[in-house]
Amino acid sequence: MSKVMPSHSSATTVQGNQVNYTRSMAIIGALFFVFGFVTWLNSVLIPYLKIACELNNFESYLVTFAFYIAYLVMGLPAGWLLKKTGYKKGMSAGLLIIAAGALLFVPAAMSRTYVLFLLGLFVQGTGLTVLQAAVNPYISIIGPAESAAKRISIMGICNKIAGSAAPFILGSILLVGTDDLVGNLETMDLAQRAQGLDALAARVITPYLVIMGVLILLAVFTYFSGLPEVDTEQEDETTAAANTGKTSVFHFPHLIIGVLSLFLYVGVEVMAGDTVVSYAADQGIPLDEAPRFTTFTLWAMIAGYIIGIIAIPKYLSQQKALQICAVLGVIFTLSAIFTQGYISVLSISLLGLANSLMWPAIFPLAIADLGRFTKIGSSLLIMAIAGGALLPLLYGFLADVLDPQQAYWMMVPCYLFILYFAAVGYRIRTR
Repeated sequence: MSKVMPSHSSATTVQGNQVNYTRSMAIIGALFFVFGFVTWLNSVLIPYLKIACELNNFESYLVTFAFYIAYLVMGLPAGWLLKKTGYKKGMSAGLLIIAAGALLFVPAAMSRTYVLFLLGLFVQGTGLTVLQAAVNPYISIIGPAESAAKRISIMGICNKIAGSAAPFILGSILLVGTDDLVGNLETMDLAQRAQGLDALAARVITPYLVIMGVLILLAVFTYFSGLPEVDTEQEDETTAAANTGKTSVFHFPHLIIGVLSLFLYVGVEVMAGDTVVSYAADQGIPLDEAPRFTTFTLWAMIAGYIIGIIAIPKYLSQQKALQICAVLGVIFTLSAIFTQGYISVLSISLLGLANSLMWPAIFPLAIADLGRFTKIGSSLLIMAIAGGALLPLLYGFLADVLDPQQAYWMMVPCYLFILYFAAVGYRIRTR
């Protein structure tokens, strides 16, 4: 594999000081934990807001649309912000923006206004855009290029441990007793119905105020931490020669193919995590029990990350691991479509294993050799997280038109394109 970016000269300074390197890994791990927790709350918010705000499937999946479309809208501004502030200050700014989005849940819940919930989710997504645009290239370049997927896998474990806890914690607050409430709504008059739904909506206030407070504290800690900066503007001689005459990121075909691959990957990952609760309910599994399948999805991802940490690069290259994961994605999707009940729902959860090493492999392969274009290239990759906005929304539409199970067919071509990037696309360097 070609070297990851010329900024390695500055990265070596971080890597060469073991204290700085360990401290940097610990701080970035904490940030991955935070945005894992915030992101995977959506799997509970979808069925919760569907009941509280009386939505259909398509409308309920606007939760993921509002959250992830921020990555597309704010991706380039996030890149420009990081060029002005550097990575560390950018991370603090991202955390404060997420906190502002959490605060918006208070008036949204008090008025039971779905648009305000969506605005809060968009603001949270904006903060995460800034945060991810900083932490993902940072963790890629503070160590050897060939082990970037291993470092991102370690960060992924932090992310998914938080994500596996989030549905349990929020689900135990928001979804307890909702099956009984749904069963009683039809027999209530308008005043009783409004009172019951208002009480349900109010459950979200306290947890999101707590989240806001934690985010503010972490933003202050990150700002005053000793997290070292890295310089991605300098290029070594080899990369500078290779990039002679290149004036934009669009002169790097492997990056463009990688952006599309990441778009599709995030879409199918979000579908696996955020649709599984509603899909489990559609398969006849009680709503009180259904959130555990999101946790199963995340446990499967953690298992995949552990495999990546052990196997990459000693036994598997990053691209080979990505090929295996893409094939597993097709297999588990077909299993979900052609089986029923718990087996079908567990097949969706097992997509966590298939998805686990995709981000750790796609991101470093796509930003390899970008040199002075690294920050903008990283911003394009972060914008690709918008796949989490569009693909689940398409799934929600197909679930209404067809049915929730058959709608999973849309995932098969997504995994096949990722397989193409892993086998061929990452190597394309000509204009």
